[in-house]
Amino acid sequence: MACEGYKLNSQKGIRWMRVCHGVTATFDDPNLVSCAGLAPVLELAERAGLQDLVAEHVRIDKPGGGNAVLKVLALVAGMIAGADSIDDMGVLRHGAMRRLFTGIRAPSTLGTFLRTFTFGHVRQRDAVAARLLSWARQALLLPGAEQPEQAGQ
Repeated sequence: MACEGYKLNSQKGIRWMRVCHGVTATFDDPNLVSCAGLAPVLELAERAGLQDLVAEHVRIDKPGGGNAVLKVLALVAGMIAGADSIDDMGVLRHGAMRRLFTGIRAPSTLGTFLRTFTFGHVRQRDAVAARLLSWARQALLLPGAEQPEQAGQ
């Protein structure tokens, strides 16, 4: 780590400041989970029948399209954990995440899976999302969701 000292004359009370450019923070403890809130959300998705909905409605008969249920759940988990790109899906492989969740796939595998999607496959996922939201409304997880919000209120 290379640190350089700079003398500051313009501010009272501060004589020296060090800038360190070689410091990086990593989450590498094998016993910790960076996204602990992910477990209850995925439990809720399981109770809502997300796995069954994906198995019933998503069919991808191309290389890379196998195990759609596991891959869709991994993508959902990654997005909940804050991933907004294929590379960010690696968040699911850090720390003790493998102890909490099975079926975690490499980011490159998930990218290959997403590239197999056609417009028809997107419609299949839309069907899953519509049924999942319908379940959430019936379970009163989204009270008032059936009523569109009025502009200006």
